[in-house]
Amino acid sequence: MLLVHGYSATTAEVRLVAKALHARGYTVAGPLLPGHGTSPEDMNRYRWQDWYAAVEKAYLKLEARCQRVVAGGESTGGVLALRLAAMHPEISAVLSYATALRLNMRTWDVVRLHLAAPFIPYLPKNRGSDEEDDNPWQGYRVNPLKAAIQLLRLQRETRRLLPDVRQPILIVQGKQDHTVAESAPQEIYDGVRSAVKELHWMENSGHCVLVDREWEAVAAITVRFLADILV
Repeated sequence: MLLVHGYSATTAEVRLVAKALHARGYTVAGPLLPGHGTSPEDMNRYRWQDWYAAVEKAYLKLEARCQRVVAGGESTGGVLALRLAAMHPEISAVLSYATALRLNMRTWDVVRLHLAAPFIPYLPKNRGSDEEDDNPWQGYRVNPLKAAIQLLRLQRETRRLLPDVRQPILIVQGKQDHTVAESAPQEIYDGVRSAVKELHWMENSGHCVLVDREWEAVAAITVRFLADILV
C-alpha cells in the first residue's frame, strides 16, 4: 500500500489511515516528497518530476516485496498516485482522496501566481479546518509559489493521462473542501477507464479528508473497498 501526502504537508497527513490499514495486515509505505518537512524555501527548489520520481521509487521498493500494490494519495499525493497508476498498469487499485486535479482558482488567480512567483517565495495560507490546533495535519503554514506552479503543471500533465488509468479506483472528497475545484472528483470518475469505480462525498469534511472529523469513516470505506477488490 502506497500512500502519498499532499502539497506542503508531511506524512502525518496519511498516517491515521495508514495505521488503520496496517492494523488489518497491509504493508504501507508513505514517502516524504522532496522539499517537504524542511523549509518552504526548500520546496521551491524542486519540480513536479522530482516529486513523481520519489513516489515511483517508493512504489518500486514495495513492488519488489509485495504481491500486489495499491497506490493512493491525498490532494497533490492523489494526483501523483493517478499518474503512477497510468504509468504502471500492473498496480492493483487507486485510492484518490481529495485529489487536486484542479484547484479552486480563477484564471486571474493563476496569472497572478505566475507573476508573483519570481519575486515572492511564499504567501501565508488562509487557515481552515484542516489546520486547526487539534488537527493532526503537519506542514508549512505558507504556500511556496514556485512549487504551486509545479503543481499546476503536474495537474495538466496528469489530466491527459486519465484514460490510461484502468485499475479499480476509490474517490473520496470532502463537501467542505475549498481548495479543490468541485468538478475535480467527477472529472476523475468520468476520465478514468476503470471498470470498478466509486465516488464518495464526505458531508462534514474539508480538504484533508484523511485527518478531518470523518477520517474514521473514510478509513472504513477504504477497508471495505480493498476487501471487495483484492480477492
